[in-house]
Amino acid sequence: MIDVVIAGAGPNGLMLACELALAGARPLVLERLTEPTTEQRANGLVGQVVRMLDRRGLYERLTAPGAIPEPAPAFVFGAFPLDLNDLPDNPLYTLMVPQLRIQHMLAERAAELGVEVRRGHEVTGLAQGEKSVTVELRGRAPVEAAFLVGADGGHSTVRKLTGIEFPGVTADDSVSLTGHVSVPPDLVGADGGLTVPGFGVVPPFRHLRTERGLITWGPFPDGAPLITTVEWGRPAEGAASLDELRAGASRVLGVDVPLAPPTGPGPHLMRRLFGGNTRIAARYRAGRVFLLGDAAHVHSAIGGPGLNMGLQDAVNLGWKLASELRGHAPEGLLDTYESERAPVARRVAMHTQAQSLLTRPGGDVTALRELFGELLAQPTARRHIAHLLAGADITYDMGPATGPLVGRWAPDLPGLRELTRTGRPLLLDPTGTLDAGAWAPHIDTVTAPALDTALLLRPDCYVAWQGTTDDGLHEALGTWFRAAQS
Repeated sequence: MIDVVIAGAGPNGLMLACELALAGARPLVLERLTEPTTEQRANGLVGQVVRMLDRRGLYERLTAPGAIPEPAPAFVFGAFPLDLNDLPDNPLYTLMVPQLRIQHMLAERAAELGVEVRRGHEVTGLAQGEKSVTVELRGRAPVEAAFLVGADGGHSTVRKLTGIEFPGVTADDSVSLTGHVSVPPDLVGADGGLTVPGFGVVPPFRHLRTERGLITWGPFPDGAPLITTVEWGRPAEGAASLDELRAGASRVLGVDVPLAPPTGPGPHLMRRLFGGNTRIAARYRAGRVFLLGDAAHVHSAIGGPGLNMGLQDAVNLGWKLASELRGHAPEGLLDTYESERAPVARRVAMHTQAQSLLTRPGGDVTALRELFGELLAQPTARRHIAHLLAGADITYDMGPATGPLVGRWAPDLPGLRELTRTGRPLLLDPTGTLDAGAWAPHIDTVTAPALDTALLLRPDCYVAWQGTTDDGLHEALGTWFRAAQS
């Protein structure tokens, strides 16, 4: 019997497979598509997940050997520029790498860890038993596993089969067009900005709002530039086209925009989307079935939070499922997946809805933006927004453990990025005298003389306990890990 069947071979499903395999579990990934998709979606990574990939040794696979993440000097929020240079503890990290490349990297890592991915396997049904779940497949023999995880997107078949409701709101009054283009080279400045005659500069990688709509310009260095427009109250018919994108850009900016077909190798994107959904699953778990990523939550892509949240869902769930499978999990551990991650989804839904409102046309929105712009002039407000966008404001309930770092993601400490590559729990002990007791076989204890406090880190790098003596250590260990049997 398989340990965990994962429905969906996108980035979230593959990340979960890597985390499970790293922890000694045997996952099987089932993917409906017979070949990897060539459709480009997210254009990069934003937030805590950038450093999380670094702590698993995956960041440099997307950049260069030895590369270390650096905080972004600036970002955007609701089509406002967000200057982060004056934040001493800037938590917002970005990595501009196309989703297809991220997915390819994770597929390679999963293969290295021995994960099997079966393509052309479409889930059509499931039946849960006391100790397993049987996954039915179209035209193929069923598969039995201890657990099933639906990482199969916003239209998740797994979610529908479990009967989990997907409440939320649908906005259907906007039309978004996104396509690869080319422009005259002399219109692109040294900073990547696009100079549009009669309008001025459209800055790179930022939402630009006008009284007529929204436009973004993405001059990606390793591919054709990408233009996105959003307009409200305009019907559209037929297939999305360059002519439609050009006309939309001209309406938003009020002048003609010289867009031509993309050059160079494809695949090239031309996509139209109507409205958008903000929905969060009523439950993340139904017995032995769990939901992950877009199967559990969908929202506007503004600000790029999707992969940040989905990949961290995977890191949160992976070690917990593996602990349960190996008999190392205390009672109730699997329930903490929803109690920890669902509130994160609600915060992302909140700030993406707020950003979407700030980008709409109209005089009332313009007045709101004037006030909001005054607030963003304050460093404390920009710091709050930066932590919100990064997911750095997350604090998990760690039970009786207390301390300023407890429940928070562990700060960057000397040597930590090497110690966390195994995905095992860590006890960082500055004195070398702490005893993990009956939990010692499950924990990597490392002497860390540079620290002024001991830290217990869960495999997802959240601090479960801190102290200068072993007071409360065993209680914290018992909260998250079952003691080894003598």
